[in-house]
Amino acid sequence: MSFTIGDCVIGLEYKPFIIAELSGNHNQSLERALKIVEAAGEAGAHAMKLQTYTADTMTLDVPDGDFFISDEKSLWKGRSLYELYQEAYTPWEWHEPIMKRANELGMLCFSTPFDASSVDFLESLNVPAYKIASFENADLPLIRKVAATGKPMIISTGMATLAELDETVLTIREAGCEQFVLLKCTSTYPSSPENSNVLTIPHMRQLFNCEVGLSDHTMGIGGAVAAVAHGATVIEKHFTLSRADGGVDSAFSLEPEEMKQLVIETERAWQSLGTVAYGPTEAEQPSMKFRRSLYIAKDMMAGEMLTAENLRIVRPGMGLAPKYHELLLGRKVNQDLKKGTAMSWSFLG
Repeated sequence: MSFTIGDCVIGLEYKPFIIAELSGNHNQSLERALKIVEAAGEAGAHAMKLQTYTADTMTLDVPDGDFFISDEKSLWKGRSLYELYQEAYTPWEWHEPIMKRANELGMLCFSTPFDASSVDFLESLNVPAYKIASFENADLPLIRKVAATGKPMIISTGMATLAELDETVLTIREAGCEQFVLLKCTSTYPSSPENSNVLTIPHMRQLFNCEVGLSDHTMGIGGAVAAVAHGATVIEKHFTLSRADGGVDSAFSLEPEEMKQLVIETERAWQSLGTVAYGPTEAEQPSMKFRRSLYIAKDMMAGEMLTAENLRIVRPGMGLAPKYHELLLGRKVNQDLKKGTAMSWSFLG
């Protein structure tokens, strides 16, 4: 199931693919956007992701009713959708310089399109892949258009029922795309660890026979590390220079040092999985000598009997195994033995 995006391989045999999501954290400054790209590159992220829309392609300019955010728990309470997207959107003319800077720093750069016109625009920039947001994972016409580009796809699964996901995956495959990743995602901002349900990741891999990952809106990196331990091959996190700078997504975004730790710790988690193994590894062989074994604890004369005082279980491990201790007690030795001699069967009369 593994495949490549640019020069990065997505698959269980390879370290996790880490995506830094810019979203609206540029705070309407191209200079800040480029600094975020540079910080992501320095932190070790493998890709930078943008969002491609305008307020007009996303929603209607209606300041009330269904288009007004009144949820008390929302970060964006008291604002209209149109106003929010006007602040959060990344101007389309910024895409090329942002992508160029990311590429210069060795990162891939792609985007989330939200309508057909944004797909056409991103195709003109020859993006290496596409991301589908959770809120669009049931927009089958959009998914069909993206899949038809032949580029790899990464799809967040937030809120989607199993039946809806089945429809989405079927649409992707019918359009000829087999190189795709489903990201477990909880569409709350921020999300709580309790609502992350990363155990869904191996289940999703088995059901849909594809690569899986996590689009993570929780604070910190614990959820991402847990996801990698359960087979996630892609991790996406919102990223900013400093949460204190504010912005529409800043509250649940990682800062540079946290992103660096995410890259390091998810790779360590992946490395630690290994295979099912028992017994000493090759790396452990030198440590075998420090196990416990049977040693002569007092100087002994030939014909003397082994007792709990003169035959002890101690480190290192060059003598007979501890399991023989009781068997040997009461037996006589056939030669003089010095204290500190590793016990051997050859010492018995």
